[in-house]
Amino acid sequence: MPDPPKPEAIPLAEDPVQTSPAELRPEDFYYEGPYLVFTAAYHLKRGYCCNSNCRHCPYR
Repeated sequence: MPDPPKPEAIPLAEDPVQTSPAELRPEDFYYEGPYLVFTAAYHLKRGYCCNSNCRHCPYR
């Protein structure tokens, strides 16, 4: 019996929730110890608030 068809993957560029680290620009984040912190510039590029209480959220 053949394998069932796999669902099509959405490319990262079309899915605003997923961002590959290769797509991040230097102005989008900084490190604070082991943590990656997104800047307001990143949030504005993303275009919406994720309601995660981000430190630099311009939508709050």
